[in-house]
Amino acid sequence: MSSEEMEVAESNESDDEEMNENKETSTEPSKEVYLPSKPLDEGEELVCDKSVYVMYHQATTSSPCLSFDTIQDNLGNNRESFPLTAYLVAGTQAPVTHTNNVIVMKLSNMHKTGKEDNEDESDEDNEEEEDEEKKPKMAGALIKHQGTVNRIRSLRIGETVIAASWSELGRVNIWDITKQLQSVDNDLNLATYNKEQANSVKPIFTFTGHQKEGFAMDWCPTVPGTLATGDCKRDIHIWKPNNNMAGWTVDQRPLVGHTDSVEDIQWSPNEKSVLASCSVDKSIRVWDVRAPPSKACMLSADQAHESDVNVINWNKNEPFIVSGGDDGVLHIWDLRKFKDKTPLATFKHHTEPVVSIEWHPTDSAVFASAGADNQIALWDLSVEKDAEQSNNEVEGLPPQLLFIHQGQTNVKELHWHPQLPGVIISTAESGFNIFRTISV
Repeated sequence: MSSEEMEVAESNESDDEEMNENKETSTEPSKEVYLPSKPLDEGEELVCDKSVYVMYHQATTSSPCLSFDTIQDNLGNNRESFPLTAYLVAGTQAPVTHTNNVIVMKLSNMHKTGKEDNEDESDEDNEEEEDEEKKPKMAGALIKHQGTVNRIRSLRIGETVIAASWSELGRVNIWDITKQLQSVDNDLNLATYNKEQANSVKPIFTFTGHQKEGFAMDWCPTVPGTLATGDCKRDIHIWKPNNNMAGWTVDQRPLVGHTDSVEDIQWSPNEKSVLASCSVDKSIRVWDVRAPPSKACMLSADQAHESDVNVINWNKNEPFIVSGGDDGVLHIWDLRKFKDKTPLATFKHHTEPVVSIEWHPTDSAVFASAGADNQIALWDLSVEKDAEQSNNEVEGLPPQLLFIHQGQTNVKELHWHPQLPGVIISTAESGFNIFRTISV
């Protein structure tokens, strides 16, 4: 795959503008809100209402990237001035094993979906030129990867950026992606890199001690370079960085507790020795890695869901974990009451397994969930039902459900961008969506 094969498609606004202009004379039936549980009648089709998005863009790569992570950049935090720029690292799932890549991406020139506040709508002569100037851009530096990438996570340590990738071949690789990150900022350097160097990059460290492939991995946010990886057998291994990040020492003794595949791992945002995990065995476990691996499990909800627990995420500011399972259920867990093994709150909206979930980076009440039903849902736990609100609610939907985003096929992963307020990036077999709603 070459960088020329990577494309960005911006949402088409001209159709909506034409529709609005002809609204008064149109005989078409009026629009209504679509609920995913409602079947479409013959002749009906779904149309994106771009008025509910501050920004909405799409991007595709020649092979699907079913796992990705945002890369912390040096452009500043809380960036809300358009156009926006984001850096990502993703891994492909190509149909042929030896054609897979890690891709370091730069998404830039991302403008608002509608017209900017200072635009003059009467200036039609320059519309085509302006549209060309406002097209989003994507640049990608490739790294040849052995096997499909099950999951990938990035970490910035000073000016160095590294990424850990889980391979379907059962290996976990660590990559220094600093050079690739620099390349995507310069078109000439990027072309030279992809032509001459992409196939020769080697991982700076590889662990082959897992007995099966896996998906679970997370960098510790409080101890730079510390990593946890979990596999499809049931084993979790803890990685400790050597001096100057010259390598890693991986404890060959796995944490003892789970009885089936470990699906997700999350380090505590505050406690450097504490992490949580979830499994096909239906349990969520909390570990203290200061203890011997056989005694490290300090809390457990053995029947956290009625079936596989696929994903968990640890609230950045409050002692809450949110979990999602094959049962389509979302549970909120208060870790102060975890011994009760009863969730603080439960939501059932997704009609298929929950595949990704993440708390908002700064708003402790807001999180997003993605399901195999091709829905991305935004939730706000601070919303409470009362008599006045109930008159405006959609029947059958919980009041905490803020927004439903659709349009992708086989959604796999989502992340809030920690430096772009309200921006969500999601990936699916059909490509990436980068959007911000008017809700958050």
